[in-house]
Amino acid sequence: NPDIRVSGDAAWNAPDYVDVMLIAKNQYSRSGEKLDGVNGLVIHYVANPGTSAAANRSYFAGLAQSGATYASSNFIIGLEGEVIQCIPADEIAYASNSRNNDTLSIECCHPEADGKFTDATYDSLVRLCSDLCAEFGLDPDTDIIRHYDITGKLCPLYFVEHEDAWETFLLDVKDA
Repeated sequence: NPDIRVSGDAAWNAPDYVDVMLIAKNQYSRSGEKLDGVNGLVIHYVANPGTSAAANRSYFAGLAQSGATYASSNFIIGLEGEVIQCIPADEIAYASNSRNNDTLSIECCHPEADGKFTDATYDSLVRLCSDLCAEFGLDPDTDIIRHYDITGKLCPLYFVEHEDAWETFLLDVKDA
């Protein structure tokens, strides 16, 4: 059952606002392979408007049975600002292509097709990025990137189409 909570080591001292619900190890979404190190954070959007963090976690977990693709994320932030950790912070998630081996990925839910996050999602993203930067010694100016910056994919859509919003986000993380 992909909805069963699998506890385990989050590989960092996860703050109390992070619900650690690790996906069971499987070849499609959690190989268990260790990261080379945490050299950055990659921001994504789920590209499935209106879906919840729990639904996206269930999708990643369900890939173990369906084998439809290789996909996962270390973290998912929901429409209400809830934060779920799916993959330990020392393991590879399948989200950021050539940077899977040295970054943590954060998928964000969004209500509409434009990809703009709710205020609650945005606030949790700022908080999580700030905490991860502190934990892993990352610089928001250089170490937080968009999926777009790796592959050219329009992800996270709103931050690709609104460069000013991306710059404001990075400033908000630095200020947090």
